[in-house]
Amino acid sequence: MRIVIQRCKQAKVTVEGAVVGRIAEGLMILVGVTHEDTEKDAVYVADKAADLRIFEDEAGKMNHSVLEAGGAVLSVSQFTLYGDSRKGRRPNFMAAAKPEIAEGLYEAFNRRLRERGLTVETGRFGAMMDVSLTNWGPVTMIVDSRSE
Repeated sequence: MRIVIQRCKQAKVTVEGAVVGRIAEGLMILVGVTHEDTEKDAVYVADKAADLRIFEDEAGKMNHSVLEAGGAVLSVSQFTLYGDSRKGRRPNFMAAAKPEIAEGLYEAFNRRLRERGLTVETGRFGAMMDVSLTNWGPVTMIVDSRSE
């Protein structure tokens, strides 16, 4: 699994004009799933996101996780994280898992974050979504269960 984590001051996702997920301070996380991924990958990247120390302490050092900072998570599925643009001008998405597999692992990812005590808002799997956020810092991290 591959996730893109953005520390944010606020984030929301809208589907067909209706807000379906919204958070104040916390993490905006884009979630991609590939063919070989399992629930073990979902747990790994969820734990990494929950524990990543990217929130500042009293001294201005990145020493706190989203859990310690009291933030929330807005999680959005995004198959394009497995787009391959090395050849030609149109990316191929052959490495992205089929929706029937990806949806279950996306839900496992969100479930694990909730088990860790986080408030998790989501987009709508497979929908065309408008996502907006105020990236705080900016701070953006990429976590991949296959390369760590």
